[in-house]
Amino acid sequence: MTVFPRLILLSCGLLAGLWLASAAAAAGDARPGLRVMSFNVRVPVEADGPNRWEARRELMVQVIGDAAPDVVGTQELVAAQGRYLVAHLPGYAWFGSGRRGDGKPDDERMGVFYRTYTLGLIESGNFWLSETPEVPGSISWGNPYPRMVTWGLFERWADGRRFYLFNTHFPYRQEDGEARRRCAELLAQRIAELAGDAPVVLTGDFNDEPGSPAYARLQQDLDDAFVSAALREGPAATFHGFSGRAERRIDWAWSRGLKAERLRTVDDHAGERYPSDHFPMLVDYSDAEPR
Repeated sequence: MTVFPRLILLSCGLLAGLWLASAAAAAGDARPGLRVMSFNVRVPVEADGPNRWEARRELMVQVIGDAAPDVVGTQELVAAQGRYLVAHLPGYAWFGSGRRGDGKPDDERMGVFYRTYTLGLIESGNFWLSETPEVPGSISWGNPYPRMVTWGLFERWADGRRFYLFNTHFPYRQEDGEARRRCAELLAQRIAELAGDAPVVLTGDFNDEPGSPAYARLQQDLDDAFVSAALREGPAATFHGFSGRAERRIDWAWSRGLKAERLRTVDDHAGERYPSDHFPMLVDYSDAEPR
């Protein structure tokens, strides 16, 4: 009659031990500082043929999983892609609203993914890069499409430190230089208002070159990881159009209150297949005092 209680106690002890081992493994995997990825994932387009989403999504999961970022700012993401990625990347969650503000699942999002056992999401929101930033789907400055920013306030479980991530996608046309400058001006203002003196990371596809007016405006307040990182690996340029030969550095990672230690432009591929038409950027940050 005393066998069953004893078995129950042994079972509970075994489960507790397994839980503690799992927690310890997770804690051991936690790196000091912060690992950030910026990744334009390319909206699903059937005309992409061999580079369509269904043909490259497994490779994208592998690239993100191997890099193991704490947080990822994506561009051109639609809801189906977000669901697929979190379903195949254990330990990640994501959030993001459509840029048109109409709730349609095929609308592009500035989706943000984060590791739930290294980071906690405290607060999140969106604003639009227009003269009416609080109006979903609003368009200004001659843009053909809405442009927006998705942001999150995160807390690092390891030490309780908090930081803001802002993620965006600027207008793409050659004639949109002034619109991109205005986007950068508004973005800089909103970062100051929302984040105050807290550490900040900004990820995005800015569709512009270093030295442009948009770049110069962001550089007033933030550090470009490509310039400031102590160690830099991989190609300089990021957009390659599925060719693997990138010519323009239009994807940027910026920060304030954090120090870029290492930047890697991830050009991993499987034969002639790439996970997207942009190379993702991976940045390891350490803590630093706000400048």
